[in-house]
Amino acid sequence: MFGERSIQLVRVAGIRIGASPSWFLILFFVIWALSNQFQDVLGSSQEVAYLVGLTAAGLFFGSIVLHELGHAFEARRSGIRVEGIDLWLFGGIAKLSRDSESPGEEFRVAAAGPAVTLLIFIVTCAAAALIYGAGDVMDVIRLQDGSANAVELLLSWLALMNAVLFFFNLLPAFPLDGGRIARAAVWKLTGDRTKGTVAAARLGQGFGFLLIAFGAYRIFAQDDWGGAWYLVLGWLIAGSAKSAAVSARVTDRLEGVTVGDIMDTTPVTLPASTRLIDAEEWFERYNAEWFAVVDDEGRLLGIAERHRIAAAINAGRPALAASELLTPGDPVSTDQPLEAVIGAEPLRRLGAVMAVDQAGVLRGVLTVEQVRRALTTAVP
Repeated sequence: MFGERSIQLVRVAGIRIGASPSWFLILFFVIWALSNQFQDVLGSSQEVAYLVGLTAAGLFFGSIVLHELGHAFEARRSGIRVEGIDLWLFGGIAKLSRDSESPGEEFRVAAAGPAVTLLIFIVTCAAAALIYGAGDVMDVIRLQDGSANAVELLLSWLALMNAVLFFFNLLPAFPLDGGRIARAAVWKLTGDRTKGTVAAARLGQGFGFLLIAFGAYRIFAQDDWGGAWYLVLGWLIAGSAKSAAVSARVTDRLEGVTVGDIMDTTPVTLPASTRLIDAEEWFERYNAEWFAVVDDEGRLLGIAERHRIAAAINAGRPALAASELLTPGDPVSTDQPLEAVIGAEPLRRLGAVMAVDQAGVLRGVLTVEQVRRALTTAVP
């Protein structure tokens, strides 16, 4: 999302729901646009129309959160860790710790979101039909019934937007949900995840180019600058699809490469009994920001970080053992596939990840530079 850091809004069942700064801009725009539109439909004051528009925007983005929670809960049920959900300029995204491991898992996770959206559509349509009659539902949904009150308008508008969200997401264009379902289908038929990803990504690129062409037509042929929205959306979809195809090919070439194949097998480590004042000399000597700390048998105990040790020394505890001031190592196995650890948190935070054997003995350190070289070699 253009490198934006999201702002936490709430937690649902332990899942962090956040929003990027760009989302707040689109939220204000949606409220303003709906307020103007609803004022004409309701024939009410500007204040009432604003409150209805604010409520409608909240319900719509709530629907998007529920859609992403559908993905998240199904992923969690499949054993995939959910790192959070973020709202951004063009909707929402559930961030998962890993990719699907089978076509069935991919299908279930991808289909869960649209299933929730379809359920919301059915419930809102049923509620609207019960409140003001099935015959008037479509007129109000199309905003063609000037006699609608605020409740009828909210229910109908929410039904309409969830119908749009449902059909748009089911388009067979990666990275949309429909594209992921198409990926699962090709994967199932061919037995090859890479072929499934590349096929779905090509559909995604094609759809993205169509959106770009439509946006350009709106701008230049119809003098409608609303087409810029389609230009940006098409560019994002086409770019994401292309990245997915390249990533799939890279992953395919990395198949069989393990952490142990490319890691540094002779890393400098810090003995657990080292005093902090002595550890500070190690940091100076090697110009390092951290060291892996091991016990007498070579088992990894954790990470000693330079800034924490310096703070403890300044606080008057220079004789404290390094083992008393450790950050968790979060190690990986030496035989773990390389593609499975590329997104590991220590690799992002420390620039390296510790590799241990089954007994917990440190066998090597995998650095960002080693991963980069491996990826460069694998790029098609």
